[in-house]
Amino acid sequence: MRTERVNTHHRHYSEILDALKICFPSPVSNPVMDGYFVHTLSCFLDRVDGLKSASPILGSTLDGDYSAQRALPMPERMSSIEQITAMLADYCRGMVVWAHPNAQANVIPPPTIASITAFIASAIYNPNIIWDEYSARFAEAEIEAVAMLADLVGYERESAGGVFTFGGTGTILYGLKLALEKISGGRAMHEGIRKPYKILASGVSHYSRVNAAGWLGLGTENLVTVPTTLQNEMSLTHLESELRRRFEAGEEVAAIIATLGTTDAFGIDDLAAIADIRDALAEEYRLPYRPHLHADAVIGWPWSVFKDYDFELNPLGFHARTLRSLQDSVERIGLLHRADSIGLDFHKTGYVPYVSSAVLVKNRDDLALLSRDPAQMPYLYQFGHYHPGLFTLECSRSGAGALAALANLRLLGKEGYRVILGHSVEMSERLRELLEELDFVHILNGGNFGPVTLFRLYPPGTAAAAAYRRELTDPAYADILERHNRFNREIFDRMHAKAVKGEGVLLSWTDAYRDAGRGNGRIAAIKSFIMSPWTDRRTIDRVVDQVWRAWEVCGPGFSA
Repeated sequence: MRTERVNTHHRHYSEILDALKICFPSPVSNPVMDGYFVHTLSCFLDRVDGLKSASPILGSTLDGDYSAQRALPMPERMSSIEQITAMLADYCRGMVVWAHPNAQANVIPPPTIASITAFIASAIYNPNIIWDEYSARFAEAEIEAVAMLADLVGYERESAGGVFTFGGTGTILYGLKLALEKISGGRAMHEGIRKPYKILASGVSHYSRVNAAGWLGLGTENLVTVPTTLQNEMSLTHLESELRRRFEAGEEVAAIIATLGTTDAFGIDDLAAIADIRDALAEEYRLPYRPHLHADAVIGWPWSVFKDYDFELNPLGFHARTLRSLQDSVERIGLLHRADSIGLDFHKTGYVPYVSSAVLVKNRDDLALLSRDPAQMPYLYQFGHYHPGLFTLECSRSGAGALAALANLRLLGKEGYRVILGHSVEMSERLRELLEELDFVHILNGGNFGPVTLFRLYPPGTAAAAAYRRELTDPAYADILERHNRFNREIFDRMHAKAVKGEGVLLSWTDAYRDAGRGNGRIAAIKSFIMSPWTDRRTIDRVVDQVWRAWEVCGPGFSA
């Protein structure tokens, strides 16, 4: 079946409607229409497949000039499904193929077939899990996924709760909103924020804390940044002194955000120690409340699957470096149950398409603090058994994220997640091992164990480790630090240009891995983030080879 371009001039709308119906999946079983739908999807996939190559980029890269696009008017006439299918495939041009072994750019996964199918199911039947009347078993999928996640992180399933939301920012927004309601006695929702409540988070925590504080009306000036150690974790001594200073000044701390897997370096805060400090000081200062402890574990949460892994027997056969890495990570991530709320992203290390994020709460009753009066929504909730729309920020909430998450939880289970995460870490450790042999390379996050490696290159004749120490501590070295940043950027740009042509591995760049301290500036870095199950030892060898070759070209011309 083929839909032709429709000429709507002087035709009764009913004639056009018949052609328009072909643009929708049939509401009843219809072998011809059902076959046309499947054929259309197949044609799209065939077209996209034609864009694949040795490069981790679909087709060619984009020029970044959007002036023509901004000038487009709304079309007057309809187009055919075939025309739009071809157009949609072309819009995939320039996208990174995240499953490609040469794609190591960021914490973006290749989604599983099961999770993609879940999104297709949601796209066809359009569930809104504001209410089970509009979402049927998609609502059940959310309840099941939340129960499994609560079990995984160590919450009591009978008392825990949670919902899927619009991203990692949404999880922090929910966590902070709960904190504000708890500290205000449930009045902030109705009366507004009347006090300058403080939120504490580390200097390398995700910038979404800034978004949440601003959008909640709390104000970014009430965000308190706690310094971090060289292991990219919140300094416990600075946290305690900051809390004491606030309490002694009579200020109220609504929440502490602990990060379990930072975006750049996979730094993991000591959540249990943070909780202990919070509890001890709340008792010492006789606070009538306890600051809400939110764990931003959007990246690190899946490492919970290793809580009951037999590291001594090591049945999956990981190498010693990988075992050390996994064990070190799970020692902290395995204590997520100490948090009052947790943010988890499936569209990162959960291997699900965007967007699929969940916020869990230890005490389901806390969600009642966010509830609205049902009388404000007279057209909803006349029946049914699941009414999360009474307390969710979103009035429209797709079932896709919840169903896709459930699909992967059931598809992979603990074993599957252990294998794919363990493989990513194994390849990362292999990369580190090879980079450590190059005297012009310094690994910046050597104390953080995960699938991400950040490193800097130094010009010939420069002792890499010594230069990095001076960048961190010596104010007189600030100008050289910036020159080293430019040196690394030149090398990265050279590697990136080759990678998009299929001549190397696609890495990524961060302008500020961390502040150097003492006003020295910001330390930039080249980053490898391994997510693809197709990345193998040959790919890792290719990374090291391209680093070496780029340094050989750029190094001699650099003057320190």
